[in-house]
Amino acid sequence: MTTLAIEEIRQLVRDFANREIAPHAREWDRESQFPNVLFASLGELGLLGMLVPEAAGGAGLTYRHYIAAIEELAAVDGGVALTMAAHNSLCTNHLLLFGSARQRERWLGLLASGKALGAWGLTEAGSGSDAGAMRTTARRTADGWVLSGGKNFTTNVSVGKVAVVMARTSPGTDRHGISAFLVPLDTPGVVIGRHEDKLGMRSSDTAALLLEDCQLPADALIGDEGAGFLQAMKVLDGGRISIAALAVGLGQGALNAALAYAAERRQFGQPIADFQIIRARLADMATRTTASRLLTEHAADLKDGGATTTLESSQAKLFASEAAVATCEEAVQIHGGYGYVKDYSVERMWRDAKLCTIGEGTSEIQRVVIARELLKG
Repeated sequence: MTTLAIEEIRQLVRDFANREIAPHAREWDRESQFPNVLFASLGELGLLGMLVPEAAGGAGLTYRHYIAAIEELAAVDGGVALTMAAHNSLCTNHLLLFGSARQRERWLGLLASGKALGAWGLTEAGSGSDAGAMRTTARRTADGWVLSGGKNFTTNVSVGKVAVVMARTSPGTDRHGISAFLVPLDTPGVVIGRHEDKLGMRSSDTAALLLEDCQLPADALIGDEGAGFLQAMKVLDGGRISIAALAVGLGQGALNAALAYAAERRQFGQPIADFQIIRARLADMATRTTASRLLTEHAADLKDGGATTTLESSQAKLFASEAAVATCEEAVQIHGGYGYVKDYSVERMWRDAKLCTIGEGTSEIQRVVIARELLKG
């Protein structure tokens, strides 16, 4: 797939999404249903290992290819795009960046093919934005490690086969006391807890991960002991680009729906698209979406060039996520009463968009990160 142009990937995913996702998106949302069969197809297309080198069983593509695919999925179903983003950017990318040769050989091919979905456990009930306050522990034993604790809001954990989990290997709240572990989800002591009944992204699996004296071999440690928090922050630099792309897709989907509705809906003897106030709303929606896309593409270009993108990833995520919420709300307003009922997709997009301002670092945290990066040196 390395020879495919970005626009070829975009068109391939757009066609797939319109054919295989759009007819089912409302049902999946209503039933909070995870579409297992769909992800087997996404794996066959190579979309679940886009950033994994071909030698390791992946597609060997760039972040620019990747964000185009995320955007096109999100324009139809945000939950599907979120599942793919968490699988690629968090679990798979963590292994790709920091896993041992043995860990990568065991899991990357399975993850890239879609034969295994991956989860990533950082957030806990008492440590959301304050990730350093996590209480999940990993205790060294003669045979390896014993993990105890739990993670909240873990995407893919009840449908996945493996998770990267951050746990404290040193007491206290020092972030350098946190390590990362590779946890096969069929390991004794792994318990899937509460499934969340969410506002949006309802086709994506979100549940609690409980670790009840979960015994792991010594080689379950990813990288160096105590390096897990720093690893997680580097992984999030890429993850935030994918959430920005997800937000761009939701905004574009809402804009597309609003344009079509405004051209079709007639009031006072003419299409509402002829009214100046509607045109002004559409203009603002399109401008926000284009600006979001450009910020996201800029971050992706830097990532592909090997640069550190902490600043640019946070800027893209912050702007794109808040722009998507505003754009989806405008789409609901343009639809009027029909925007408030489930016959039209814009109310689902509006609900889906809100998560982009929360997941992988809230908007408040993004502003903290951006300011910190600006004030360095």
